[in-house]
Amino acid sequence: MEMTVGAAAEAAGVSAKAVRLWESKGLLPPAQRTDAGYRTFSRDDVDVLRFIRQAKALDLTLGEIKDILDLQRCGAAPCGRVTTLLDAHIAEIDRKLSDLRAMRRTLVEARRAARDSQRRGEDAVVCRIIETADTA
Repeated sequence: MEMTVGAAAEAAGVSAKAVRLWESKGLLPPAQRTDAGYRTFSRDDVDVLRFIRQAKALDLTLGEIKDILDLQRCGAAPCGRVTTLLDAHIAEIDRKLSDLRAMRRTLVEARRAARDSQRRGEDAVVCRIIETADTA
């Protein structure tokens, strides 16, 4: 059963704009066209669109998703590549969490120092919180 871009997008739970973008980026094979020039999509295309949507929900980039799809289309099992990508994303999240914890400590200390300066009646040029923040 052939579907229009809108019907395929709805069936996959994505926007028609996303379908067009993903097709232009090579994540989908070029769509078949009707005599009037409208794109048509198959059930297999909708399955790929759903896969892309789910991969994006895992924070994979379009480039990473394309690599996975290309491996599968060439007959290779892409799960090893997916595991490597997910491990890299987990490591990046861990790094960001560490950075955020460090930023939180800096902010808590800046707020404490500003409160102490204010209690001592010290003047600030503009704002003691920023002027005394240890951002090194």
